[in-house]
Amino acid sequence: MLMLGLLKKVVGDPAQKQLKKNEKVVDKIEALADETKQLSDTQLRQKTEQFKAELKEGSTLDDIVVPALAVVREAAGRVLNEYPYRVQLLGALALHQGNIAEMKTGEGKTLVGTIAMYVQALAGKGVHIVTVNDYLARRDLENYGRIFQFLGLTVGLNESGLSREEKQAAYQADVTYSTNNELGFDYLRDNMVLYKEEMVQRPLYFALIDEVDSILIDEARTPLIISGSVERKTKLYGQADTFVRALKKDVDYTYDVKTKNVQLTDEGVNKAERAFQIDNLYDQKHVQLNHHIGQSLKAHVAMARDADYVVDEGEVVIVDQFTGRLMKGRRYSDGLHQALEAKEGLQVQRESMTLASVTFQNYFRLYANLAGMTGTAKTEEEEFRNIYGMDVMVVPTNKPIARIDKPDLIYKSMQAKFEAVVAEIEALHKSGRPVLVGTVNVDTSELVAKMLHKKRIPHHVLNAKNHEREAEIIENAGQKGAVTIATNMAGRGTDIKLGDGVKALGGLHVLGTERHESRRIDNQLRGRSGRQGDEGSSQFYLSMEDELMRRFGSDNMKTMMDRLGMEEDQPIESKLVSRAVETAQKRVEGNNYDARKQVLQYDDVMREQREIIYKQRMEVIESDNLREVILTMQKAVVERVVTTHTPEAELEEEWDLAAIVSYMNGQLLSENAMTEQQLKGKDQEEMIAFVYEQVKQAYEQKEVDVSPAHMREFEKVILLRTVDRKWMNHIDQMDQLRQGIHLRAYGQNDPLREYRFEGFSMFEAMIAEIEEEVSMYVMKAQVQQNLERQEVAEGKAMQQSTTTEADQKPKRKPIRKSEVAGRNDACVCGSGKKYKNCCGKN
Repeated sequence: MLMLGLLKKVVGDPAQKQLKKNEKVVDKIEALADETKQLSDTQLRQKTEQFKAELKEGSTLDDIVVPALAVVREAAGRVLNEYPYRVQLLGALALHQGNIAEMKTGEGKTLVGTIAMYVQALAGKGVHIVTVNDYLARRDLENYGRIFQFLGLTVGLNESGLSREEKQAAYQADVTYSTNNELGFDYLRDNMVLYKEEMVQRPLYFALIDEVDSILIDEARTPLIISGSVERKTKLYGQADTFVRALKKDVDYTYDVKTKNVQLTDEGVNKAERAFQIDNLYDQKHVQLNHHIGQSLKAHVAMARDADYVVDEGEVVIVDQFTGRLMKGRRYSDGLHQALEAKEGLQVQRESMTLASVTFQNYFRLYANLAGMTGTAKTEEEEFRNIYGMDVMVVPTNKPIARIDKPDLIYKSMQAKFEAVVAEIEALHKSGRPVLVGTVNVDTSELVAKMLHKKRIPHHVLNAKNHEREAEIIENAGQKGAVTIATNMAGRGTDIKLGDGVKALGGLHVLGTERHESRRIDNQLRGRSGRQGDEGSSQFYLSMEDELMRRFGSDNMKTMMDRLGMEEDQPIESKLVSRAVETAQKRVEGNNYDARKQVLQYDDVMREQREIIYKQRMEVIESDNLREVILTMQKAVVERVVTTHTPEAELEEEWDLAAIVSYMNGQLLSENAMTEQQLKGKDQEEMIAFVYEQVKQAYEQKEVDVSPAHMREFEKVILLRTVDRKWMNHIDQMDQLRQGIHLRAYGQNDPLREYRFEGFSMFEAMIAEIEEEVSMYVMKAQVQQNLERQEVAEGKAMQQSTTTEADQKPKRKPIRKSEVAGRNDACVCGSGKKYKNCCGKN
C-alpha cells in the first residue's frame, strides 16, 4: 500500500490521467448534442443498425463510442426525461474502458451504466448488468431497460426459477440483467450439461457489476456450490461388511498388492448371490449392492488399521502416507470411508459430494471484459488493479458536496458513548431533522433501538432481520423527524431523498456508532447524506472499548484520559485521533487484502484445473469424432501399464510380464488374446508399440462391427460420464487436502507450495484414471442402438460452503440393461472393471 502511494507521487495516478483524456472525449460527445437532438425517434433508432454495420465492416467500439454515447444520451432524455450530465458521460467512458467508476451516492450510477452498456451491446456478444439482488435487477430492467428497447436492442432478465428455455432467451438478449449468484450457478450448471443445446450462457463477454466493491471484495471468496448427497443406503455397508468377513483370499477374491486392486472370483460371486438371496449380482438393480461389496472388500483387504488409517475418538482418521500425520477432517471418497466405518463398527456417515464449485472472484475473471460502479472503491484500488486488472476512476460530482463531515467523538466507555448517541438523536429529532444511525452489526442496532424505545422516540430499524421493507424504510429516511437505525447494508442502491423543509434544517445527519475496520464501509455510510449537492452532515461516535480501538493500542489513550481526569461523558474531539483511527483501518485493510490474496493463490490451483476440465469437456460435447482422443488415451494407458511392470532399474528377467498380459486381456482385449510369450525378448519401447498395435486393431475391429456412427456417440457417452464422476471425486479430495494443508507449516514446509504440488499430482492421477476407465469401457462394453447420455448425479445450488450438503438426495440414473452384454463385458457404471467383477465401483 505504501509503495503504491510513493509510485503515484513519482509517476502520477494512471486512472486520473485517463480521466483527463476522457474530458476531451466528452467535449466531442457534447458537440454532437444539437445535431442528435434534430433526429426523429425513428432516425435515432436507425443509428443502432448503422453502428452495427460499421462494426461488421471493421470499425472498433472505440471508433464509434463518441456518436454512440451522443445517441444514447439523447435517447435517455426522451425515454426517461433524464438527460445525462457531463460527469455521467465521464463515468460511462470509464466503464466502457473496462474500469471502475467511483461515483458518490445520488450521482445517477444506474443511468451511467445503462448508457455505457449501450455501446458494448452493439458488439452483439451479450452484455451482463449485475446487481446484488433480484429486486434491483428487475427494477433497473423495467426503468432503464426501456432505453435499450427504444434504440432497438433486446433486454432479458435472468432470475432464479426460470426454465432452461427462458434462461436461454434471457442470455440471447443484447443486454441481460441478473444477480451475481444466478450468473455463477448458470455457469456451473452449463458445465454439467450432456448436450450443447442444454447450455444457457453464451461465451462470457462483458459484465458490468453494480456495487462492485461488495461483490468483488466483500463477497469475493464466497463459494457457489452445487452439491448433493449420493444416494446409497448406509445400512448396506453393514450388510456388505458382514458378508466380506466370511470370504477367503484366492478362493473368493484375488488381491494385486501393487495396484491394491481387489476382485471377487466366480466362487465369491456365487457366495454373494446366495448370501443376499438374489439371482444375479450383476443385474442392474443390484448395482448399489455390488459397489458396497467392492468397497468393503477394499476396506478389509487393502486398507490396514494404524497404517492407512487410525480410529480416533470414534472416527476413522486418514494417515498421511508421506508424513505419517493424522489428516483430521479428511475423508476417503467413493464410499470407502463408509466401508471403513462399517469395518471398525462405527456409525456410518452419509456420503455427500460437491458436484461443482466456483468463487465470485474466479467466476468474474472469466469474462473477456469487466467494469464496475460503486460509491466507494478507491481504498481498495490496489486489489482491483492486481486481481481484476481494473483501475478506479474517481468521477467528480455534478454539484460540489455540501455535506459537513465532523471529527469523531471519542468516549472512555461504551456506555457513555451510547448515552451520548441517544441524547444527540433526541435533540435532532426534536428539531425535526432526520437522522440515519449506522451500526456495524445487528446487536448494536437492537441496543440503540431499545434505548430509543425507552425515551419514546419513534424510529425504524433496518437490519438483516428486517430486510424485506428495506426500500420502503430507506425512502422515508429523509422525511422530517425520521429516525432510522441501519446496519452497514443500509439501502445500497436506493437513494434517500429529503422531505419538504429538511434542507433548511441542515439535511440528513448520519450518525455512526462505531468505526468499521474498512474505511470503505464508513464512507458508504457517510455517502447516504449530501446527495447531489444537498445539505447534510456526518459524525462518528467511538469509545475506547470499541473493537477497532482495542485492537490498535487504545490503552495508552485511555491512560491519558484518566490522567487528565476526564469524565465518562466528556468526549475527545480531535482530528489527530480521527487520523489515528484511519491509520488503524488502513492496517486492517492491508491485512484483509493479504488474506484474500493468499486465499486466491490457493483458489488458483483449483481454478486452473477446473478450466482445463471444463474446456476439454466442452470439446467433447462439441466434437463429432473422438476417435483420435480415444486412441491417444489408449496409448497413454498402454505406456503406463508397460512401464510400471518393466522398470528400467530391474533386470528383464524380473519384469512382471504376467501382470501386463493380465491387465490387457482383462481391460482392453478379449480373454487370452495376448500371451507372455509374445512379449518376451522385447525391450520397453518395442513392447509398448506391440501392445498398442494389438489394442488399436481390436478397437478398429469393434468400430467396424458396430458402425462408426454408433461408435462415436458411444465414446461420447462413456467419456462424459467418466470425466464427470472422476471430477466430482477430485473436487472432494482437493477440498479435504485444503482443509489440512496448513499443518504442513509445522514441518517447516510452505503449505501453498505443498498444496500446489500435491494438487497437481492428484490431478494427474485423476487424468490417468479417466484414461484407463474410458479405454476399458470403449473396448469392453457392448454398444447399444439407442444410446442416451446420463447425468452422474443431480445437485442442489447453494451459496455458502457452510450449508449442509446432505440436504438434497439426488437421484442416480439407473444403468440401462441393454448397455450390458454379459458378465465379462465392461460395466458402464464407471468402475473400470468387468461387469462381473465390479459393476458398482463409481
